[in-house]
Amino acid sequence: MATISSDILASYAADAARDVDGVRGLVESALHRRKGVRIVDDEGHVRVELHLAVEWGVSIPEVGREVQQRVAAYLERMAKIEPEAIDVIVDEIGPQ
Repeated sequence: MATISSDILASYAADAARDVDGVRGLVESALHRRKGVRIVDDEGHVRVELHLAVEWGVSIPEVGREVQQRVAAYLERMAKIEPEAIDVIVDEIGPQ
């Protein structure tokens, strides 16, 4: 069985998140995250954690739900993976 690296999954998740209106980008840190995305694969149970910067004035719950839906759909379409969880953390709020 072929496997897809966490780097590729993180890239897919980041691409999907950036396409959501209200998302300014992903927030990197020194922690174990790849460009603002952390993938945890525990024996086939994939969890995604995204750290976002969002635009001032957007509905954070709505943006978060849209990110979760788009990331789930993109990972299913591109990698045939259904994440167990997609956690969205807003680290920054500000102007475009």
